[in-house]
Amino acid sequence: MIRAFVVDDEPLARDELMYLLRRTKRVDIVGEAESYEEAMDGIQETTPDVIFLDIQLTDATGIEIAERLKEDGCQSAIVFATAYDEYALKAFELNAADYILKPYEEARVQQTVEKLIQRLAVVPTSQPIAVSGAVNSNAAKAVERTERLAVTVDERIAVLHVDRIIYIESEEGKAVVVTEGQRYKVCEALTVLERKLNHPSMLRVHRSYLVNVDYVKEIEPWFNSTYVMKMKDGASIPVSRTYVKDLKQKLGL
Repeated sequence: MIRAFVVDDEPLARDELMYLLRRTKRVDIVGEAESYEEAMDGIQETTPDVIFLDIQLTDATGIEIAERLKEDGCQSAIVFATAYDEYALKAFELNAADYILKPYEEARVQQTVEKLIQRLAVVPTSQPIAVSGAVNSNAAKAVERTERLAVTVDERIAVLHVDRIIYIESEEGKAVVVTEGQRYKVCEALTVLERKLNHPSMLRVHRSYLVNVDYVKEIEPWFNSTYVMKMKDGASIPVSRTYVKDLKQKLGL
């Protein structure tokens, strides 16, 4: 599987691209971002195989992010995904793997994925991979359930029981952890906390939300195959089309 990170400040466009990438069955979305800072933090944390970059962001350009990543020695492949074709020459000067235009066409996205498979020499997930004892040990550690989450709040560290987290949202590029009766605005981005969490009740349902499904009260249809989750604390959380299938599988729907 290709591990991909998507950077775009337009939520609908970002969700659409991630949806099309997942439909190829060859791409695993390991993170997403809507700003320069969130992108740099998330990419450093997830070390993806490929980064899909929009050209025009609110606080920077995809070109600037790509140049910074190159300076930092990042080895991830870059694909520019944008509505502007005039930056194509600059993109290829940066050795971009591809350059796709909005509105996205599924066949074109599939073509990009095939090109990435060849470039990255991705091994199909159906093929068994021999691993050493040390790697097996690390894999075993990776599946350990996260019971406590340590987060930095101002100048202190709060240790939270994951079972008591209702949801985590992204606010101005930083994560806000909501528990029973408290809100913690932490220093890390949502994507960073998502990487730390390995708990059966925690699920990504939107670019800006991770939820604890044990606190879901009801789910209502919204529009364009999306939903709204009503949480036990009264919060309403959107479920984007990209994550509807994961939610249904988690709840056995």
